[in-house]
Amino acid sequence: MYRWLALMGLAIFLLGCSPQKSTDEVLFTGPTMGTTYHIKVVGFPLSANDIVRIQTEIDKRLELVNDQMSTYRPNSELSRFNQSKAVTDFSVSTATLNVINEAIRLNNITDGALDVTVGPLVNLWGFGPDNRPDSIPTAAQLADITQRIGIQHLSTSKQGLSKDIDSLYVDLSAIAKGYGVDVIANYFEELGMRNYLVEVGGELRAKGFNKRGISWQVAVEKPTAGEQGIQQVIAVGDNAIATSGDYRNYYELDGQRFSHTIDPKTGLPIEHKLASVTVVHPSSMTADGLSTAIMVMGQEAGMAFAREQNLPVYMISKSDSGYNVVYTPEFESFLK
Repeated sequence: MYRWLALMGLAIFLLGCSPQKSTDEVLFTGPTMGTTYHIKVVGFPLSANDIVRIQTEIDKRLELVNDQMSTYRPNSELSRFNQSKAVTDFSVSTATLNVINEAIRLNNITDGALDVTVGPLVNLWGFGPDNRPDSIPTAAQLADITQRIGIQHLSTSKQGLSKDIDSLYVDLSAIAKGYGVDVIANYFEELGMRNYLVEVGGELRAKGFNKRGISWQVAVEKPTAGEQGIQQVIAVGDNAIATSGDYRNYYELDGQRFSHTIDPKTGLPIEHKLASVTVVHPSSMTADGLSTAIMVMGQEAGMAFAREQNLPVYMISKSDSGYNVVYTPEFESFLK
């Protein structure tokens, strides 16, 4: 079933570990946001009661993110805002305000490549909760939907959210899952944990060392539909890492291939050769949003943006002979 945070073709998975050498690692797993989470904590002694308490707190905090930002829950803060008419200072939590403020900031620095109001276009192209279309959307349909999107219609204040058109629909799929990772990582920081890896649906944030005493390593997946393979091992350090790709979530209609990644400027699914983008950043929320934005831009514009912003970015592009890899100088130190 398609869920609220399943828009992105995520491509990061954990490297397999050697047989456990100690009991110094604690695992936490569970369902959330239409996907699952997998968390590892190392070198932090926990009693059985501690583990139960922390597991409960993890679930509670991730459940709160859903209640705040899910578009699949009709009574979430975001859904109630979306259901409202044009409104000023609609009351929401500080967390929702912070995530939307970051989405607006990323929209500004990416020249509109990340736009959290494009949900109606995503639905029109069949990548939302509605069924996939029987025919390609017409120019008239696109023009109608385009009138209902645009982050310029969305604003924030200390009092809440505002929108100046009734039909504006905000979908935080490209950023809120990363925010959920940050929520749990920050909770671990409050507890004094120094070695952990938090993963929610492919978005990651790590700190310190794994149970073997080395820094956490993850793998970028080869962008090949229908199979999994390692493209590149990355020593992520004390950072978050996010990947966007077009090779998992797509369909073919009338002989054309349509990606789930929609360009807000054209209203069309992307058609360039960029297959996946991986971004390293201290914040999983920011890495999540940046990987989507750069995926929209394509390799040339995306690489120019990454260099301008001094971002650690790794790109895999399709070519007639296979796949080509390019990355920024800032990414080189993460390569294994």
